[in-house]
Amino acid sequence: MKAFIVFCVIGILNSSADDWPRWMGEKADGVWREKGIRTDLPESGAPVVWRVPVGWGYSGPAVADGRVYVSDYQRSEGELLNNPGRAVTWQGIERLLCLDAVTGEEIWKFEENRTYRLSYPGGPRATPTIANGLVYFLGGMGDLVVLDAKTGAKKWEKNFQRDFGAGLPIWGFAAHPLVVGDTLYCIVGGKGSVAVAFDAMTGRVKWKALDARSQGYCPPSLVKVGKAEQLLIWHPEAINSLNPKTGEKYWELPLKPIYGMSVMTPRLVGNKIFASGIGRVGAMIELDENEPTAKFLWRGKPKTALYCCNSTPLIHNGVIYGCDVRSSQLVAASVENGERFWSTMQPTVAEEHRSKGGSHGTAHLTRHEESGNYWIFNENGDLILAQLSRKGYREIGRQHVLEPTNEAYSRPVVWSGPAFAGKAAYLRNDKELVKVDLSAK
Repeated sequence: MKAFIVFCVIGILNSSADDWPRWMGEKADGVWREKGIRTDLPESGAPVVWRVPVGWGYSGPAVADGRVYVSDYQRSEGELLNNPGRAVTWQGIERLLCLDAVTGEEIWKFEENRTYRLSYPGGPRATPTIANGLVYFLGGMGDLVVLDAKTGAKKWEKNFQRDFGAGLPIWGFAAHPLVVGDTLYCIVGGKGSVAVAFDAMTGRVKWKALDARSQGYCPPSLVKVGKAEQLLIWHPEAINSLNPKTGEKYWELPLKPIYGMSVMTPRLVGNKIFASGIGRVGAMIELDENEPTAKFLWRGKPKTALYCCNSTPLIHNGVIYGCDVRSSQLVAASVENGERFWSTMQPTVAEEHRSKGGSHGTAHLTRHEESGNYWIFNENGDLILAQLSRKGYREIGRQHVLEPTNEAYSRPVVWSGPAFAGKAAYLRNDKELVKVDLSAK
């Protein structure tokens, strides 16, 4: 134990503030805290440093200690058929690549044969998580593999279907792993094991919790309100708060998106959390600051709030910003009551598709802390610099970085989340990973 504590302390001292070691960044809050970032984006675009070939993947890259980690799927057999109600079979290899962040050169790769039986089969969903000198890689079929971050050597692994009796979600295992200290939290599935806590170094199961008809797609998140730390687990039937050390349930509130699509990560603002999903299901929940209990403050209505799916909204200065799954618009709404301030399709769907309607318009939002600007990566492969406030949306610049290589709702899309580290953006589609230099000149 003493050696492990020393190792953790050294890891903290050596960690870089500009890393992006997991989904939505170092604190999983979609905030880029690095200084010296450009505040313009000219028509000529920011410099592209390198482009590296990759395969199929909805998963975003992660960046830590000068290395980039990205997962993909090398398909050898199977048809690209995206039907939300039908799984298709692919044969191929699921991989995790480790690249040099400066040059893009491959350092190591992990690969295993995997048969996919998924709707929207295009590759792994979950962004790798880097912590404790390890990389935690969850594949689309529920294979959790833990590797040495420097060498790629396998340390331990689990298969959620085999080891826990988890049902296979039709859209694949998608909940990004969460590491806090020496504990790994995962959304798994199976009887009594929707949420599972593992020893992060060995894979030993510490505890299992919760039953539900399906596990959903929402990653676990840890919040602290008052003196109580709470592990939030949103499966398709309810949002649950658990004691992160024991798995004991603190509270549960029903919130049931249709099609079992609990996807976005609940967002904490003060002592409140916001969560929403398809079917105009959304709410602001107030957490008691003296004891771990909660209640609904308000629920969204057809013309209030916003209802997110593929990307997680951000909250700043009393405003919720996020992509509404039905209208495909970026919406700004009030934290206090869900009142909508404005909405626009400008940063979400490509101009030639806006008049056709269609749902699930997707843009990933990242707020740059120093400038207050927002970097937006949208489904058309555009990197956008914008200012967002309750008064409106103002676009500063836009750069078309990648071609959309997948398809959804009869339009071409790229639905992978970005990473921001080392004064650069790391963006991927199903053919390449790109590094764009965003340093101020």
